[in-house]
Amino acid sequence: MSERRIPPSRRTEPPREVYSWLGKSMKRVEDPRFLTGGGNYIDDFLPPNTAHAAVLRSPHAHARIAAVDTAAAAALPGVLRVMSGEEVAAVTGPLPTFASPPCEQRCVAVDRVRHVGEPVAVVAAETRYLAEDACDLIAVEYEELPAVVDPEEAVNSTGDAVLHPERGDGNIALARRFTFGPVDEDFAGADMVVRRRLRWPRSGAQPLETSGAVAEWSAGKCTIHVNSSMYNYVGWLLAATLGIEPHRLNIVPVDAGGSFGSKLFLHKVPVIAATLAREIGRPVKYLEDRLDNTTSSDNMGSDRVYDAELAVDRDGAARGLRFSCIDDYGAYFQFGVGHHGNALSQVTGPYRIRSVDMDLKAVFTNKCQQGAYRGFGSEVANFVVERMMDAAAAALELDPVEIRRRNLIGPDEFPYIIPSGNMYDSGNYPAVLEKALEMLDYDGWRRKQEELRRQGRYIGIGVATCQERSVFSSTEFWMLNHEPGFSLTSSPESVQVKIDPAGKAFVTLGAPFWGNSPETVATQVLAEQLQMSPDDIVVGYAGTDSGFNSTGPGGSRFTVMVSGALVGAARRLRSKMLRIAGHLMEADTGDLELRDGAVSIKGVPEKKMTIAEIAMQAHYFRLSLPDGEDFASGLDATCVYDHPATTMPSEDRSDMGVFYPIMGHMCHMPVVEVDVETGRIEFLKYVAVHDCGTMVNPMTLAGHVRGGTAQGIGSAVYEHFHYDDAGQLLTASYSDYLIPTVMETPDVIEVGHVETPSPFTEYGIKGGGEGGRMGAPMAVAHAVEDALEPFGVRIDELPLTPRRLRTMIREARAEG
Repeated sequence: MSERRIPPSRRTEPPREVYSWLGKSMKRVEDPRFLTGGGNYIDDFLPPNTAHAAVLRSPHAHARIAAVDTAAAAALPGVLRVMSGEEVAAVTGPLPTFASPPCEQRCVAVDRVRHVGEPVAVVAAETRYLAEDACDLIAVEYEELPAVVDPEEAVNSTGDAVLHPERGDGNIALARRFTFGPVDEDFAGADMVVRRRLRWPRSGAQPLETSGAVAEWSAGKCTIHVNSSMYNYVGWLLAATLGIEPHRLNIVPVDAGGSFGSKLFLHKVPVIAATLAREIGRPVKYLEDRLDNTTSSDNMGSDRVYDAELAVDRDGAARGLRFSCIDDYGAYFQFGVGHHGNALSQVTGPYRIRSVDMDLKAVFTNKCQQGAYRGFGSEVANFVVERMMDAAAAALELDPVEIRRRNLIGPDEFPYIIPSGNMYDSGNYPAVLEKALEMLDYDGWRRKQEELRRQGRYIGIGVATCQERSVFSSTEFWMLNHEPGFSLTSSPESVQVKIDPAGKAFVTLGAPFWGNSPETVATQVLAEQLQMSPDDIVVGYAGTDSGFNSTGPGGSRFTVMVSGALVGAARRLRSKMLRIAGHLMEADTGDLELRDGAVSIKGVPEKKMTIAEIAMQAHYFRLSLPDGEDFASGLDATCVYDHPATTMPSEDRSDMGVFYPIMGHMCHMPVVEVDVETGRIEFLKYVAVHDCGTMVNPMTLAGHVRGGTAQGIGSAVYEHFHYDDAGQLLTASYSDYLIPTVMETPDVIEVGHVETPSPFTEYGIKGGGEGGRMGAPMAVAHAVEDALEPFGVRIDELPLTPRRLRTMIREARAEG
């Protein structure tokens, strides 16, 4: 590890032994608003004279659009405007894309459709009912083209099966091979190479609320209320799509009813609403129905086929990891292969694997495209590494816990550089494993397993020791491309804080409520910084007209980043309050301290000024203070906080630099029972131990872990967007796309914590937002495989539906 590869720490607030507000399980300050019906969701927003939009969607997976006849729909009373793709394209440009070269996508298809559910025409009407009726009257003539569904077949597509002929004569969106470290040497010198062919299926976030927007125009300016996230970061790209200057677009946040990544950067929904609103001169509201969201959300999760190899020695030490991956991106390429940037950030897991070879082929198929979903591809990397470690343990006849013990990076090895160049900032992985073993009573369950097997019951114990990278650097958006397009390097977070004359603090965030707890985090951090009561802090949100550069939640980044911004803003406020109090109390600022909502003289706590008294002086008694900018009227501060630790990739991409370094860690250990006659999985116990650095709020963090674990169980056992050979989505409703309920998840998920503070972030905080989904699927897969070990069943593909398990058991019995 050379000095240049580890950036210096710029932290100003190291961890403390004792906190006033951090680390407390404080109830969420958002909750009273939501529990009393005060949430401001997109469906609650209805300006006067608002029209409503509906979308006509393609019934075909791949077809040319020969003709669109909108006359009957336009003649329906109450219909205000009907627009085909060509009419939309005449006034609205392509949607934003991070792919390089760009992959053109329109909010309404123009020449051809590329997946079932793609918009073909849009309608604005007096009511949503009329708009839907009008869609039924639009006549579209299609010329069907071959549908490409299998990603392995897409590698060899030609002719009419090519989705984007303008990008080349095939369906390979990007093909690259990356080699990090002495791969050939490690494989040649290993005692054994284990191989697995692994399949991760397409699933999605399924937030309670779908995506929606309300757009209106006034004096050439467009205002869009939308339940998206990155509006203060890359929202200006929507202005480019609409053909207006950025200052003529104001994007206003609303409360989001869940996202799990799926609303990271909405483009199609707000552009449809804004395009229709401009056409009819009235506000337009467009809220996806559930079928819209399922078939055309542009945020389906990863869909990958791996051929993986792990080089190991007889003692279980892992040397090198080698794999080829075919990744099914669907019809478009919004984020390029950023999903694999995520994966490369933790590609070796928590283990001392010193070399990696990745052969990547990203392909187009006739499906809805991939987007952001909790993990953004890194959860799949966890699945691959953990399955390969389990395969090595089985081949070497080692306990799966023992092989992990022998490979875990030690606490004295941090900061640790993995082969791809990313840095793991800190950790104590053995301590996390040992705590999970203790909480589970691993040895006790192994004894129970033997006893219950003698009774004909099939019990399995799973273990997964996984990473949760947090706080992405924006270099991951482009670092895997041959020729980067917009090679941005900043991904900041901002806050504005003001203290009014009564001493109340008002925090304005540049990112929305997203189903997480931003107001609670901001309240606890600012209360800690200014030593004031949380009851005296109010949190709100800014749109693009008044907000500063804020990337928003995503990639387990927000708590770290907003805390950094709050520390920066509070430092300026604190400095000014000490100057004012020092002048008025005739004391040197070095002799003053903030405590219990007041500035007092050290050692003389009774001599003090409350924050309210200082604020009153700052606002209304300027002539009582010295001249100069240091005593200017008011008490406010703004801070734009950038990444705490990142470096650029090398030119040849042999080293990707430090791009996702604030590394959380977890150990998940479920105990399951598999009914071999029905394929049903029952959870008997579930333990999850996480290291998210210094905890801000243990209660809300445990909620992230438990919720993420439930989602991970869904990915492992139930959820699958299944397309037939013609590209028809067969699991488009919740009667077919199964989501676990409380009946299918563990009665209790026991959550434990080990805290290893980051040396790079304020207070040592790490991310935890993606929680249990980063560990649950691979832990459940291992538990099921362990339960079915007497049959020789091997788990290489998800989801583990009852039908799939019954088939595997039946085939294993037949072979036996």
